[in-house]
Amino acid sequence: MSGAIAPPARWRRLIGMGVISVIAFAGFIALGIWQVHRYHHKAIILSQITRAQLRPPVPMGAHPSPYQKVAVTGHWIFGHPALYGDQIRNFPQGAVQGAQLVMPFQRDDGSIVMVDLGWVAGRTPHDVPLPSGPTMVSGYVQAQELLGMFRAKDDLADKIFYTLDARTIGHALGLHRVAKFTLIALGPKPLAGGPIPAASLPHPPNNSKQYYLTWFGLALVVPFEFFFYARKILREKP
Repeated sequence: MSGAIAPPARWRRLIGMGVISVIAFAGFIALGIWQVHRYHHKAIILSQITRAQLRPPVPMGAHPSPYQKVAVTGHWIFGHPALYGDQIRNFPQGAVQGAQLVMPFQRDDGSIVMVDLGWVAGRTPHDVPLPSGPTMVSGYVQAQELLGMFRAKDDLADKIFYTLDARTIGHALGLHRVAKFTLIALGPKPLAGGPIPAASLPHPPNNSKQYYLTWFGLALVVPFEFFFYARKILREKP
């Protein structure tokens, strides 16, 4: 009969769609399981951060963890401030442009840690009160950022940087033995008109639960879609 679907062709269509459905089902299940593992991994990290937030800072070792508060002793290298980023914050008087104030801190062993003291208004680091002298600084560790393709170019003349690369910033300030990471200072506002430091350890969201529910939901849709497709094919007249 002209235009009729022969039984072998019909089964080839069913088998082909069945193979595609099995691959899709397995892929969605694999993605869901991956997100379940990510969910539990992030939950462990967030639990570590919550416990660390309640504890006093620990002395910073050679390989500090990014999920705890650490403290270093030494002295500020005065006269070497830099700015990182370009951020606008909203205040009662309106939006204010500013950046993160970064200063070098020399540890007792002679090594240097670049410290992000917090957000300051304006684009000139010398316009704000700067810390000096020996002290202890506490905060958390921020890993080196990679230079992105679309990041703005650093302004070496005005000491304004758009990638948080501690060694690049330190070398631009004429410093050596600079640690690869940046210490993000925690605590109350240190000086009147000075930088506004981070209030707590970073607490990233854990969105993996909604992701794994989505993948598992899509996996459940696949057999239903195949069922309706197969029923349609089998009901076609030969």
